[in-house]
Amino acid sequence: MSFMKRIFLFLAVNILVVVTLSLVLNLLGVKPYLTAYGIDYTSLAIFCLIWGMGGALISLSISRLMAKWAMGVKIVDPATADTELRWLVDTVYQLAKSAHLHVMPQVGVYDSPEVNAFATGPTKNRSLVAVSTGLLRKMNKDQVEGVLAHELAHVANGDMVTMTLVQGVVNAFVMFLARAIAFAIAQTGRDRDEEGSSGGMSYGTYYITQFVLEIVFMILGSMVVAWFSRWREFRADAGGARLAGRDKMITALEGLRRTFDTVDTHAQPAVQSMKISGRPSGIMRFFSSHPPLEVRIERLQRGI
Repeated sequence: MSFMKRIFLFLAVNILVVVTLSLVLNLLGVKPYLTAYGIDYTSLAIFCLIWGMGGALISLSISRLMAKWAMGVKIVDPATADTELRWLVDTVYQLAKSAHLHVMPQVGVYDSPEVNAFATGPTKNRSLVAVSTGLLRKMNKDQVEGVLAHELAHVANGDMVTMTLVQGVVNAFVMFLARAIAFAIAQTGRDRDEEGSSGGMSYGTYYITQFVLEIVFMILGSMVVAWFSRWREFRADAGGARLAGRDKMITALEGLRRTFDTVDTHAQPAVQSMKISGRPSGIMRFFSSHPPLEVRIERLQRGI
């Protein structure tokens, strides 16, 4: 049921993105970038910017809602009578104040055996920090505080927005370069044909080349986004160490390393575990969104 729910939400969000961005393009009067006279680079740039950034921004704007639906996150009432949940909310609020957040994030819990926590939301003032029941059961309070400090550092640093903008810019460049280069290649093929006898751009060549180039550029772009994500994780570790103390941050990461196998590796990027890429090796380390836990622990121990 959970898998089907995620598939449904994935399709629903993509339909929302397609419909919304199509309406935006029509309202802005963006003309087709392929014309009888060639390619209109201004229209192409606007088209790629809207589609590249638009999808990422729409996903960000509904990220809290999607996390609640997809992960089954239940928001904790700050006035709850449950002592454990009350401690959780109080700890998040205390860390948030130390991080100079003016609006307290929502605090949620979702039922899962995995040891995980994540932060999401469109802005610092509309954020959500959620933890799994597995984390609350398997970690002591110092470790949980370290995990929460890491997530609050993400919120304070504006990482959700920053990563969305980076992904959007990469998407736009991938779309633009693939189409521009594919058009140039198709034009070269047409010019050669005209030397013989036929004319007209080869649209088959254009679309096939565009498809191949988009795959290549998406792979390269993913490496750039992953590198930036790893850098932000180191920064969040350092921020968590400042908020909760370096010892608590280190013991939290060590606890996560011992429970690495209990993690949902299919989670969406917005709700991925802070340990999701704990053991990248070979070429896959270039696509890892998180640095190895061993490296993160070592850097904190050395005070980097």
